This record gives sequence, C-alpha cells and structure tokens, in this order.
Amino acid sequence: MKIDIVSVFPEYFEVMNLSLMGKAQAKGLLEIKAHNLRDWTHDVHHSVDDTPVGGGAGMVMKPEVWGECLDELLGLSQQSDSVPAPGIAADSDADTNQSDDPVSAANTQSASVNVPVSSDGSPAESDMSAQLSAPVLIFPNPSAPLFTQRDATELSHAKHLLFGCGRYEGYDARIPDYYRSQGIDVREYSIGDYVLNGGEVAVSVMLEAITRLMPGFMGNPDSIVEESYTGEGALLEHHQYTKPAVWRDIAVPNVLLSGDHGKVNRYRRDEALARTAEIRPDLIAALDCKALDKADRKTLMALGWEVSAAHPRKLE
Repeated sequence: MKIDIVSVFPEYFEVMNLSLMGKAQAKGLLEIKAHNLRDWTHDVHHSVDDTPVGGGAGMVMKPEVWGECLDELLGLSQQSDSVPAPGIAADSDADTNQSDDPVSAANTQSASVNVPVSSDGSPAESDMSAQLSAPVLIFPNPSAPLFTQRDATELSHAKHLLFGCGRYEGYDARIPDYYRSQGIDVREYSIGDYVLNGGEVAVSVMLEAITRLMPGFMGNPDSIVEESYTGEGALLEHHQYTKPAVWRDIAVPNVLLSGDHGKVNRYRRDEALARTAEIRPDLIAALDCKALDKADRKTLMALGWEVSAAHPRKLE
C-alpha cells in the first residue's frame, strides 16, 4: 500500500518508522512518505493560510497551495485557480461550515460509498480491490462522521491513501468539494468528539487502525479476530491476563486456569457481553437476536435485556 501524508510538520511522521509500522515498510508492505505542504508555496514566507472569508478568529488553509500539492500527488493536470471546478459555484459559501479545526478528527463523507458486506459484517474482499484501486483522499475533520473499525477494514484494502493534515481553523471547504467533482474518492473523518491542534495525531490514529488489518502486517493474524468493534455482532473485548496467577493479592479468575477451553470461551464471551452492556449498550442493542445462542440470551436476560425481538432491548 502506498501512503502519502501532507502536513506542515512532516517530521511528525518519523514515528512511522518504529515498531510494526517500520517492519511493514522494511518488508515492502507499506510505502509511507510525508510531504511538506510549504514545498508548494511560491511566496517568500511560504504561507499556507489566510484570514477567513466573512470574518472570524484564526486562519484558514488556502486552497491554492493544497490544489497544487494534491494535483501533483494525485497525478491530475494542473488547473487554473481562476476557473471554478465543474459543479462548484465561484461564490460558494462552502468554507463557512468549517468552523472547527479539521485537524482533530473527522469525516463529512458527502459522497458515501456502498461497501459489499461479508457474512461476518466486515466489507467483502471480493469487490474491495476493484473499488479501492484508485487513490483515496482523506482529511481529518472534527465536524465529520466518526471513523470506525468498519472504515479501517475497508481502507485496509486500498492501494493508495493520501492524507491531508489541516491546521489553524482548518482547510477551505472547497478543497474536498473540488476533488470530489474530479471523481476522487474523498473521505473526511472524525476520531472523536474533541478538537486537536492539527490533523497529524488523527492521521496517525487512522493509519494504525488501517495498516494493522493488512495481510502480513501482524505477526499473529488471530490476535485481531476477537478485538473490540470487530466483525458482525461486534462487542467490547473481554479482559486479558498473563502470569503470575496471583499478583499483589489479586488472582486471575479461576476458570482461566481450569484448562477447559469450552468454559474459558464461555467465560470470555459472557464478560464481553457484560462489559459491552455496561459501557456501550448501543452495541448490544444493534445485535441480531437470531445470531445469539442460548447461553448469550441467558446472559443478556440476566443483565436486564429482552431478547425475543429482532434486536435486544434494555428493560426499564
């Protein structure tokens, strides 16, 4: 997978050479390159921002600089900045909806993608490579839809990801609009309900979530099978323990020492259901009751859930 990252602080991404990400690059699974947005400026100060149209605090990243940069990295012909893109009005007010710092987290996917789904609830691999053979342009943005494990799974099949890191009050909203009008798959994602100083942290989060799902990235691929938010009927993961069996007078649950794999699996499943019901009841409410076995139903009923309908319902 080829990964390009555009930032005014490209040195931030030197951490991508560490740990599993570094090993994946050494093996040729990943090709990561961070670019300095200022390399596409033409003034003596290498300016990448300007004051907001309509007034207001802060500075907004200029579309001209981003346009030259993205045209080059996406292999598009250079466009004149004086000519409106097809479908975008010259006096567009699109930038006024970018009030938050887009560097934090983000996605206003105005063009949603219909993703084939496999039996386990994850995107089907059969049509995935065809769908994501073209570059995907991604901007973190706190005003956008939340980035999820499902998004990470889909994007792990892409051949080329291009991330744009915003700063200041964000990037001019005409930038993603323009590239959508050119047929580019543009995504905007939030990583949570908070605002950061820049998109670098959010891009790092998304990259970790995406790349670890690539075949050959993890030393043991089974380690990602039962993780939180993974697969159909996603739950939070059960607690994990290691040796010693007793540490500072706190013992590992006896069932995990029993050697009975059936009991261990049941204990972990029940704990996952209980933790999810307490912390993320929305995930329990999304479960398909037909897919629950008798023991699952018994556990959820004991936790105060009705399981006779299509989906579990919390009893008052």
